[in-house]
Amino acid sequence: MDKLTELERARLRWRARRGLLENDLIITKFLDRYESSLTNEDVKSLTQLFEMDDNNLLDLLLARSEPEGDYDTPNINRLIGLMRAE
Repeated sequence: MDKLTELERARLRWRARRGLLENDLIITKFLDRYESSLTNEDVKSLTQLFEMDDNNLLDLLLARSEPEGDYDTPNINRLIGLMRAE
């Protein structure tokens, strides 16, 4: 498992900043708990998720919708499951 450098951690947190407070709270809590164990593949998947618009991302995080298309991967589903459990 590849560990993130401090710069990569800072970049991930910066990309995680959202326009909706609800998203910020969920993602920040997730990163506070799991950031030190994230792999490069996890960062790639999170970066992909962070490209979603805020409302669609919130729907995923609150289980009002499920990942579809390019977002329906085992790793993205695992990360969303962890965020939902927070």
